[in-house]
Amino acid sequence: MTTDAGATTDPGATTDPGATSDPRAELLRRIRDGSARVVVIGQGYVGLPLAMRAAESGFAVVGFDTDTGRVESLARGRSHVEDVSDNTLSAALATGYRPSAATEDLAGFDVAIITVPTPLREGAPDLSHIDAAAAALAEHLVPGSLVVLESTTYPGTTEELLRPRLEDGGLRAEADFFLGYSPERVDPGNATWNLVNTPKVVSGVGPRSRDIVVAFYSRLVDRVVPVASTGEAELVKLLENTFRHVNIALVNELAVFAHQLGLDIWSAIDAAATKPFGFQRFTPGPGVGGHCLPIDPSYLAWRVERRLGHRFRFVELANDVNHHMPDYVVARITALLNQHGRPVRGARVLLCGLAYKAGTSDSRESPAVHVARQLRDLGADLRVHDDHVPAHTVDASAPRVACDLAEIQAADLVVILVDHPDLPLDAIAQHARLVLDTKAALRGRRFVGELL
Repeated sequence: MTTDAGATTDPGATTDPGATSDPRAELLRRIRDGSARVVVIGQGYVGLPLAMRAAESGFAVVGFDTDTGRVESLARGRSHVEDVSDNTLSAALATGYRPSAATEDLAGFDVAIITVPTPLREGAPDLSHIDAAAAALAEHLVPGSLVVLESTTYPGTTEELLRPRLEDGGLRAEADFFLGYSPERVDPGNATWNLVNTPKVVSGVGPRSRDIVVAFYSRLVDRVVPVASTGEAELVKLLENTFRHVNIALVNELAVFAHQLGLDIWSAIDAAATKPFGFQRFTPGPGVGGHCLPIDPSYLAWRVERRLGHRFRFVELANDVNHHMPDYVVARITALLNQHGRPVRGARVLLCGLAYKAGTSDSRESPAVHVARQLRDLGADLRVHDDHVPAHTVDASAPRVACDLAEIQAADLVVILVDHPDLPLDAIAQHARLVLDTKAALRGRRFVGELL
């Protein structure tokens, strides 16, 4: 493990390892020898891989989740997250991982990590899940324990919401217990970058807390990157996702204009990407989805407006562009069908993909779902294919079908919304009557239709 400049290379090195009367020294000892009892609150796309890694590192881990069905499935060794195989889960269950929906199982924790959802409600951050997690942990907080928030949120949440909630029982952060923030950097389906080899930004409400957080994550990941404050760490996550959100909006709007100008946006992006400096490749698509891009930049915009009285115009513009990309896709579908003598109403349309990104089952905020619902409202005879997204997790208002030769040939139009790796691209290119490919998955193949 390495840390960036400014980190304490060996947290607690000046303390006596045998001084178990010192809660800080005792916690450091437990972390280093793997005897610390770890609780991960939230067993979703962030929390479950984290819990698996903590168990793999030798810790006894309680994976807490309020979804009893999810907990029961995990206890049976069935994972709902692609990045965690059933074999990995079974191994963790045999070596110290225990899923639970019972708050009494939080008792006796040394380290607690909060990885709960932080959605938007009517444009405002909903931190109720963080508040509930903090309330549950506060009942079991003891001197020398560590709490780390990983949920994405606006700068100030750890100090202004989480800290007071935990201190309600009389213990004080930095003096009696330790508190930090570390933004999650999970990229579902990424075969190259995972929890272990992705640098981990960490922080604390003070230097003592930060050193403990560094020590804990040093057991889990290859590289730790400490920053000066929890607010700075909270900003890191929002900066990363706002950067992506704005740049995706840029290429999405360019894709619209390039089509109208008769230019190939995909070729232009390829050529621009040959520049070895000053350019980073982003590609257009039917919109943005998942928890991060449609949500996180709005957290920052909300905080800036509420705290400073200013509007974050870049975020507002990016939101507007990306939010309307499903509308643009539907308009392209309508125009393409019309060009080939078919109205949308009654046209048989096969939509390929419901997830927000390729290779995952995550359909949160997926633009594909918005496209499906709009086409249904326009009267299209709609079919949907996605072997990754379970049917019970999303309502696309259309029957789910296999993307086989019969469905491809029967469709008036096949629309590729998600470029899942198992999509039969050759069959689509060779046998579909008409295709709209929003991901350029068929690029280089001969087919009847258009790229986005």
